[in-house]
Amino acid sequence: MDTAELRTALRNAGLSQYQAEAYVALLQLGAASATELADACAVPTARIYDVLRDLEAKGYIETYEQDSLHARACDPRSVMEDLKSRAVQLDEAAEEIETRWQQPAVDRHMLSIVKRFETVFKRAEEMIREADGEVQLSVTPEQFDELKPALSEAYENGALVKVVLHPERTDEIDPFAEREYRGVATEVRHRTLPTPFVAIVDRTGACFAPHDNSMNQYGVLVDDYTLAYVFHWYFQTALWEVWEVVYDAQTDEPPLVYSDIRHFVQDTEPLIRDGKRIVAHIKGYETDERDPVEFTGEVTDLYYTAVSAPTDALSFSELAGQVSLTVETDDGTYTVGGWGAVLEDIEANRITVEEISETSDR
Repeated sequence: MDTAELRTALRNAGLSQYQAEAYVALLQLGAASATELADACAVPTARIYDVLRDLEAKGYIETYEQDSLHARACDPRSVMEDLKSRAVQLDEAAEEIETRWQQPAVDRHMLSIVKRFETVFKRAEEMIREADGEVQLSVTPEQFDELKPALSEAYENGALVKVVLHPERTDEIDPFAEREYRGVATEVRHRTLPTPFVAIVDRTGACFAPHDNSMNQYGVLVDDYTLAYVFHWYFQTALWEVWEVVYDAQTDEPPLVYSDIRHFVQDTEPLIRDGKRIVAHIKGYETDERDPVEFTGEVTDLYYTAVSAPTDALSFSELAGQVSLTVETDDGTYTVGGWGAVLEDIEANRITVEEISETSDR
């Protein structure tokens, strides 16, 4: 740092132009009379005495009488401490400015619009770490790598983790080895088109950001059950249902775990039609009081509003209307719906098939 830059820095630290001039000159001289100092810097002689008094009050110099007024620089440690504390304060101010710039423009209660993708990504990571129900995620391979620790925590918490991998632009995805998904995801699919970043967690929160090629760059943070359901349908129909499965942690034998009633019906409707007996464990909430509930029973009936009887497995679009189960338990019979159920007794957020057997085994 040259002399001019030092004077500028001292002015930024709170000294006036004349104070910075006099102090830098006094550092070079060591000690000097007031008139000698005025001659060595750009401070007028008429102002030098006021400048020296002000510098002494700030702790930068000390004055003394020796035929005339003299001055010398104080031990710079106190000055250095003051400058360093100002630097820390300025650094903290810079961080606070960045934080406030990233904060949502809308109060964050149900829906927030944010400016930067980093804000969306950080919020998604926080939600995923706390998930214990379900995570639905659309990411690039690089984003998947970055979210692995959070996804691993969700997986260990018992959440079903569904991941769609898509290219950042139009290049193909290099497939990961199976070990990269183990303990991190329940099921992984590949989509060949660039896709928005989407994270839907435990039916209450969602994060969305357009892909890099989008003309508009922004982010959406959702903290609302109903709005999250809209993103859930987008994920299921556009990002999940039609794309290739590249990894599935579940086997074909019970226990088989479902977070979505429609996927459960897709898999079990052919079995029930063939006369199989399905015993399932239901975990969810009563639709009237929202009290948590769990029970195990036999699935005796499936109801869905598809327009025609299926000849093969039901498509997801055929199950877009009302879908419900009838489950008989030792304590009674319950009707069970999925996310957003209002007509049924129970809204299920986890259905686990515990037994598949022939009806003659009853």
